[in-house]
Amino acid sequence: MKRYLVLEDGTIYPGTGFGATTATVGELVFNTGMSGYQESITDQSYNGEILMFTYPLIGNYGINRDDHESIKPTCKGVVVHEVARRASNWRNAQSLDDYLKQNAIPGIMDIDTRAVTKHIRTKGAMKATIVDNVLPDTVDRLKITELNRAVVAQSSTNNAYPNPATGPNVVVVDFGLKHSILRELAKRQCNLTVLPYNTTASEIMALNPDGVMLTNGPGDPKDVPGALEMIREVEKHVPLFGICLGHQLFALANGADTFKMKFGHRGFNHPVREIATGRIDFTSQNHGYAVDRDSLAQTDLLITHEEINDGTVEGLRHRDYAAFSVQYHPDAVPGPHDADHIFDEFIDLMAANQATQKGSQFNA
Repeated sequence: MKRYLVLEDGTIYPGTGFGATTATVGELVFNTGMSGYQESITDQSYNGEILMFTYPLIGNYGINRDDHESIKPTCKGVVVHEVARRASNWRNAQSLDDYLKQNAIPGIMDIDTRAVTKHIRTKGAMKATIVDNVLPDTVDRLKITELNRAVVAQSSTNNAYPNPATGPNVVVVDFGLKHSILRELAKRQCNLTVLPYNTTASEIMALNPDGVMLTNGPGDPKDVPGALEMIREVEKHVPLFGICLGHQLFALANGADTFKMKFGHRGFNHPVREIATGRIDFTSQNHGYAVDRDSLAQTDLLITHEEINDGTVEGLRHRDYAAFSVQYHPDAVPGPHDADHIFDEFIDLMAANQATQKGSQFNA
């Protein structure tokens, strides 16, 4: 079925539809990973976005039951150059086409994804739509379409739930978490309680945590202002660790600023340097916003990591509290596992805090 990818600036790319047959609108972004399409599609950080893969063949190993990063994908569409006609993998349980149909996500193939990527890199990420026909008012209607900004509320759990174990008691604040974060903490025997994005410091501290994690999630961190006071209070009492959106919220809570990037970082090969040691990790990343380096000068935050290609702030640590964050995904599913030692640093920080009893009593 003939379909069209239409960009906000009027650029039109003809292609062939697959997946769901509905029309869709979202911000068009690109991912440079050579594999991991299932993990990316189910990553809640893509909520509200049309996800384009730069690797030319997608779907060749199908969809399996083990690699989901969330129960229900929330990306708005999938753009590829070619969909594999036949999936071949011993874990394959479903084709990509069937999976997108099942989850009401439209796709479009036979697109020159190299050309679209170069266009976005020049013009910046923009709204796009996938439609059956391009009408005289299609672009005008796309321009005035307001995208959903309540994507964190949509991605977060509504109710608290546990993942019991016998190790450190960790509260995970869910802004749109990836399941692989829970897996990494579970490997380290953490006793987990996952709470909604709008939970309060009082509710967190009532659980007597040894540490608190702020997860990844979609959208603009400035659309989640309610989390900032919670972060400012919790970081005074127990170790705190933020990932991706959690990193940006940690920065905002401590007086820094964030900005929208031209086209973001979305891929599995981003080199990040640890400033103190010079260690370089290749990392998995998925974000369209970043912390403003200049805004950190008047805060109590120190830059610990930076992206080698463009100098983006990739890690922060508080001068006075046992609190730190990274912009990349140390869980790295999909992607390299260079940086999963960051979870061990969080475990060590909680152990050190317990040993010295630096955590102060919390009074609601």
